[in-house]
Amino acid sequence: MEVLDATSLAERLKWEAKEYWLHLEAESPLDKYPAKQHARRVQEKLGVETGLIYLPGQCMSTNQDSDMPAPFRQLRYFYYLSGCNESDCHLTYDIQHDTLSLFLPRIDEKRVIWYGRGSTLAEALVKYHVDEVYYSDEVSGYIMDWYRHNRNPGSLYMLHPSQSNQIDHFGVSHGDIDVTSLQPAMNISRMIKDEHEIKLIQRANDISSKAHREVLAHIAKFKNEAQVEGLFLDVCVSHQAKQQAYDPIAGSGPNAGTLHYDANNEDFEDRQLMCLDAGCEYELYASDITRTFPLSSKWPSREAKNIYKLVERMQESCIERLAPGVRYLDLHILAHQIAIDGLLSLGILHNGTKEEIYKAGTSKAFFPHGLGHHVGLEVHDVGQAELMSVRRGKQVIEQPPSLYPVNFHVPVYDPKTCHAPVDPLSSQLEEGMVVTVEPGLYFSVYALEHFYLHSPIHSKYINQDVLKHYLPVGGVRIEDDLLITSKGYENLTTAPKGDAMLDIIRSGKADNAPLPTRRLSMRSRADEEATPRLRAPGISTDNPDSILRPLARAATMPTEYQQRRSVDFEPFEGPSLFSNFKRSMTTDERIRRWQQERDVALASKEQPKTGSFESVCGSNAKEVKHIFLTTGS
Repeated sequence: MEVLDATSLAERLKWEAKEYWLHLEAESPLDKYPAKQHARRVQEKLGVETGLIYLPGQCMSTNQDSDMPAPFRQLRYFYYLSGCNESDCHLTYDIQHDTLSLFLPRIDEKRVIWYGRGSTLAEALVKYHVDEVYYSDEVSGYIMDWYRHNRNPGSLYMLHPSQSNQIDHFGVSHGDIDVTSLQPAMNISRMIKDEHEIKLIQRANDISSKAHREVLAHIAKFKNEAQVEGLFLDVCVSHQAKQQAYDPIAGSGPNAGTLHYDANNEDFEDRQLMCLDAGCEYELYASDITRTFPLSSKWPSREAKNIYKLVERMQESCIERLAPGVRYLDLHILAHQIAIDGLLSLGILHNGTKEEIYKAGTSKAFFPHGLGHHVGLEVHDVGQAELMSVRRGKQVIEQPPSLYPVNFHVPVYDPKTCHAPVDPLSSQLEEGMVVTVEPGLYFSVYALEHFYLHSPIHSKYINQDVLKHYLPVGGVRIEDDLLITSKGYENLTTAPKGDAMLDIIRSGKADNAPLPTRRLSMRSRADEEATPRLRAPGISTDNPDSILRPLARAATMPTEYQQRRSVDFEPFEGPSLFSNFKRSMTTDERIRRWQQERDVALASKEQPKTGSFESVCGSNAKEVKHIFLTTGS
């Protein structure tokens, strides 16, 4: 008897025409991307029993006017249903027969000597969680056969209208092409991460957090932003994370006030702070981490420390309220409320009440972006519009976080367009989501000079005498990646901040400060059993510390008790927030409502019909690690 791993088996079967007895030994889970489960999830969100999903992968190309290949980046929707990171591939999913098929390009012998080769059909069947593997030039014939041989084939689901140009090659009637349903169904599926996806995001965070620690340990020796970026990339690549989720942002001094600054090539000179926003990918899944730190072993100025501590409070106050049922837009509003309170205390804002400044939207001069976004296969993963929006009927109203060019007079929350209470369909956090919390305060000379200081709406609230002392700070942002759990949240980011961050800078050793553990929040039984409420009525005077005044969230306090609390800051107009209260709908409930509107009946699930390892190994297929072969007679 001989022992072969799965790849060796595929290679052996390619050349030997023998019969084998298979002896399966299950030692540990086979770490295979769960593409088949994702396909079934998308089918469930589509709410149909028949049809064929078709997705093309990314094709290889060369740079314009060059023979050098352009960087390859797999299409994320394709990867979600295939787990395949090879070029020039296609996939189909036959909904009725629960068959996921992958199509690979034929191996070009002339290119192998230069670039190596891709997977063979046998290797792909082992590597990827699919049922069938064919060559890419067979995809048109496959779709034609599916369409002709099914009495009621259903629709051919494609992602974009532009892809429908290919249907002439598929022999499918234009009336049977659906280019509107697949993307929403996939977006809803992608917003909730499974265990495999969470592990990949967690691994990306671990590598990125280590790179952030190394930068802190060496920052006192560095003289230029390029050195920061170079060290960060070095650590990531050496830990098998070659790709970055986005171009690193290593902005010192005034460059920290440019949100997506990426030149990363200026000397530090006498600058105070560095804002490092950088995160790697691990097996196509992103991390997104930002740390702001002094360029010396201590805070260079009182102003720099004040702004850092204020942003730190903004982030911690929002993070501690993360839980299923919380509306993320409420946390965005809370961050602005804390910012206004703090900026008034520092004297940067004046001549107005918190309510007046809030309604004018002046805080957006210093906090111009949203609180965060989903993280997954994209660093700004699908679902951002839902995260920062409210819905009234079928109309989705997204709150514009940007200040330039036309909406810098828009309040943080516009009561004229977004009345409270809003429709129960308003977006809420759910278990399995991974979101960032990344508040920041910036002193963009350009934005202040060109817009806010010349605006009669905003200039009266900004104290220019105090402001000029804060301009050298540039900007401060702190960002972590948070997994929403059934009891609250788990912080996936372990890069140090605060005092632990300063300890590393002073010592020059990345392991000097204790490695932070992933912080978990747990809600009590009383919290879970409490009556859910829609949103906070405002900031209460019951808590003397305005920065820590709690924003009420779903499943925290009984509605009746909240109505009795005194309120000194009510940013919302319209009817009572608690009249005709209805809890927010979950994603599954929204899907069922959407399916009913489309008049699509939900069907019972069929048992999976597969022709891959699952058909041989049964339910233990995912646990197979070794296959023992014995030559048969």
